[in-house]
Amino acid sequence: MPDQKGLFDLTGKVAIVTGSTKGIGRAMAEGLAQAGATIIVSSRKQDLCSEVADQISIATGSKAVGIACHVGDWERIPDFVDVVMKQLGRIDILVNNAGINPARTAIEDISLDLWRKVFNVNLEGPLRTSQLVAPIMRDQGGGSIINIASMGGYSGGAPISPYCASKAALINLTKSMSQAWAPWNVRVNSLAPGPFMSEMVEGAARVSPGFKDLIAGGTLQKRIAEPWEIVGPVVYLASDASSFVTGDDISVSGGMQK
Repeated sequence: MPDQKGLFDLTGKVAIVTGSTKGIGRAMAEGLAQAGATIIVSSRKQDLCSEVADQISIATGSKAVGIACHVGDWERIPDFVDVVMKQLGRIDILVNNAGINPARTAIEDISLDLWRKVFNVNLEGPLRTSQLVAPIMRDQGGGSIINIASMGGYSGGAPISPYCASKAALINLTKSMSQAWAPWNVRVNSLAPGPFMSEMVEGAARVSPGFKDLIAGGTLQKRIAEPWEIVGPVVYLASDASSFVTGDDISVSGGMQK
């Protein structure tokens, strides 16, 4: 049996976290760094990526590098992965967190451009990034890919149906990836967060009084989570503590029902 204290140790590992300059993405990046991983902080703006990477490095003592990439642009992702490999030489963990949830739109008013924009980022971005990273992990002996889905992928939501549909598709894609890449020792799982405190939640609360109480009421714990509460689950899936876990979706939702 491995040393239980070392199961969660990520020392020597390189982790990409997309959409990691704010919210749960930043919390996951910092949490993985605290566990010993070298972190690639990534979002669309290079200045912000570099700034957050410096802050994470100072806070944790682990190396963090900011490398910008717009994962909604299929053609840019190969260059991003190439830069990571040139700078760090390996990729052990990929957290596909970047996502968008546009303004509430009635289903009958959804345009093709809006639908495609959401799916480009929330589904095609994780697909393309994983396609490129999984063979690298295979050649290293294995790795862990973690897709950040949503409880909305199970419940749906009429005003945010493109978002919910894309997350449902991501959960299904996770299962397909895990089946395809298990022979490579590449584990693929997803996390489905419930309500977490974020700029989106704060903005919605300003427009719709009572919004926070509404979403908190959908959980058994009757509250909204803080970003740091996603760290334990993501470190678990990234580490050897979850060595026999693949093709799964773990809810982090205060007891919301799937």
